[in-house]
Amino acid sequence: MRAVLQRVLSAEVRIASEKDMDLSGMPVSGKISKGLLVLAGFVPEDTDGDLEWIAKKILSMRIFDDDEGVMNKSLLDISGEILVVSQFTLLASTKKGNRPSYIRAARGEISSPLYDRFLDMVSAMSGKKAGRGVFGADMKVSLVNDGPVTIILDSKEKDF
Repeated sequence: MRAVLQRVLSAEVRIASEKDMDLSGMPVSGKISKGLLVLAGFVPEDTDGDLEWIAKKILSMRIFDDDEGVMNKSLLDISGEILVVSQFTLLASTKKGNRPSYIRAARGEISSPLYDRFLDMVSAMSGKKAGRGVFGADMKVSLVNDGPVTIILDSKEKDF
């Protein structure tokens, strides 16, 4: 599993129902205030162990400021919110040519249940329901990145 964490002041994901509809007319699937927007991509070999490792890291990563302005607090410490959006393009291979290959990304029948399990884990570990996108939908994600602080985690390359 690969995840990109973005510390945000706010974030939301809207679902496109018609290509010509403007952003304001799209229904909101998930919305948070201060916390983390997590973009999550899955590979076929991912196990519950991979999901759990990423979930624990996300919730305990000390990337929020303390009273002295030092990144010393976790999402749990600040009672922040979390929004998780599935994004298979995180597994893109750009080794050859200019068209990314997504062959490493798990197909929908594998990644959709992994996404649901990951959301359940994050919700259970944090004690708060995680916000979510809609798996496989055309989503429009907007955010106010705080910092900016952006961290990449990979359960297969833990020193990434």
